[in-house]
This record gives sequence, structure tokens and C-alpha cells, in this order.
Amino acid sequence: MLNRVILIGNLTQDPELRYTPDGTPVASFTLAVNRPYINQSGERETDFIPVVVWRKQAERCSDYLTKGSQVAVDGRLQIRSYEDRDGIRRKVSEVIAWRVEFLQRLKKPLTQEAPDRVEEEVENDIDSISIPGEQVNEEKDEGGEHEEGK
Repeated sequence: MLNRVILIGNLTQDPELRYTPDGTPVASFTLAVNRPYINQSGERETDFIPVVVWRKQAERCSDYLTKGSQVAVDGRLQIRSYEDRDGIRRKVSEVIAWRVEFLQRLKKPLTQEAPDRVEEEVENDIDSISIPGEQVNEEKDEGGEHEEGK
């Protein structure tokens, strides 16, 4: 079975950071993703996709991203249902992000002291998130390309 979503788009608003009762950080934002075609009116349509990010990555998204920031999201599609205040059963579709890569437009610089070190630290933390049920080993071959699942 496979449930994997990869998106590139722009945030429609600043990420909303919350904490669960046990203190786990969780951020959510909506990603505007252009469709790859133009409609009959000559306009490009856009999908607005809710994204949820957990733990340290959630805090980093809240610290560094703002409305309009372009990101790449790698995660899984989740469809859940809940009962609203009026007792009506609702369904929600959202992407649970394993990885969020900042492509441009950071809210604030990563840091002036050691920008390379902090950027590397962010990248390493994001890369270390494992995909449930999947083993991935990245090794460089002689041509310098990454191969997954070797």
C-alpha cells in the first residue's frame, strides 16, 4: 500500500502553531497549489490543501514561514471525520507532512551567527523524519545521483 503526497505551493496565511495537552507542537496551514493546466476561460485553477506539521518541524514552520512563502511538502493524505458543535458528522481531508522544505521567502533569517550551521541543522532534522512503514537509505552512486531503497 502507498499513501504519499508531494506538493509545491504557497502558504495562504501564516502557519497556526498550537500545542496538544501534553505539550506537543502542531502547526497547520493551507497550501495553494496551481493545477498544471489552464481552464476553458484561460485561467489557471488553484487547489487549497490543508497541511498539518508536528513537533520541532511545526515550530520551525511557525518561526520561519509567512503568508506567501513557497514550500515543498512531502507527506500522506489523511481523511478523518468528527462531530461538529451542532452534532453534524463532518469529514476533513488534510496532508500530514513528514517533511516541509522551505523554498523561499523566510519570515526571518535563520540566524546571523552561523547561518550555514543552523540551515544544515534544520535540513538534517527534517531529513531524519522517517516515513512510517518504509525503510529508505540514501547512498550516492558513482554518478552522484541519490538512489532510494538500496
